[in-house]
Amino acid sequence: MSLAKIEWWERPFAALPEPHAVVPLAAGVLALVIVLSGQPWRVARHVLTLVHEAGHALAAVLVGRRLLGIRLHSDTSGVTFSRGRPDGPGAAFTALAGYPAPALLGLAFAGLIAIDQPATVLLVSAVGVIGVLVMARNVYGVITVLLVAAVLAGVAFLGTPDVVAAFVYAITWLLLLGSVRPIFELGRKRHRGRARDSDVDQLARLTSVPAALWILLLTVLALGCVLVGGAWLLEPTFPLFR
Repeated sequence: MSLAKIEWWERPFAALPEPHAVVPLAAGVLALVIVLSGQPWRVARHVLTLVHEAGHALAAVLVGRRLLGIRLHSDTSGVTFSRGRPDGPGAAFTALAGYPAPALLGLAFAGLIAIDQPATVLLVSAVGVIGVLVMARNVYGVITVLLVAAVLAGVAFLGTPDVVAAFVYAITWLLLLGSVRPIFELGRKRHRGRARDSDVDQLARLTSVPAALWILLLTVLALGCVLVGGAWLLEPTFPLFR
């Protein structure tokens, strides 16, 4: 049944038809152009920051820390506040969870697409956005999350099957490819003597593992997610990946 023949409120839960073979590749190219661009990347970076901070928040909850709130800033930075033991595995896991979050979420989305569950991508995105909205503690953060929610709702409830499919592929590619650039930017900042209180520096203090090694590990993880997730996403386009 096409999306045009069902009620608007049922659309986010409806099965989507197989997208045209060009959609996964075109969405990937678009995401890559955005990641390598200037101003478009600054806009898209807010989504990556949202996911980054959500990763810290989820990790804090999982290790039993008290989550206090999330702040998102106009310069695309963010911070997550939690209370608990200042050292130990829990604190290290919380500090670690930010940078891998976009790559791992992108990989999960690619897996859902590969098993023909693109609608679940929208559902998971909605749950995540609501969670961040509840914990947002500054006006700019609330506005940012509401804008992301508005775009997500517009696509889910009003988009045609082709639009929904393109959006799901594009956001997944953006998470995968966009997860790499912030890590390289962090490496350049640290090389210039800046960002000395970054996540990797906190990890270095908590684990005695050098920050440079943490950057290397995060880069390998992100690139691995890009390769695996990209292969899943391109399966409809290239028989090689079947």
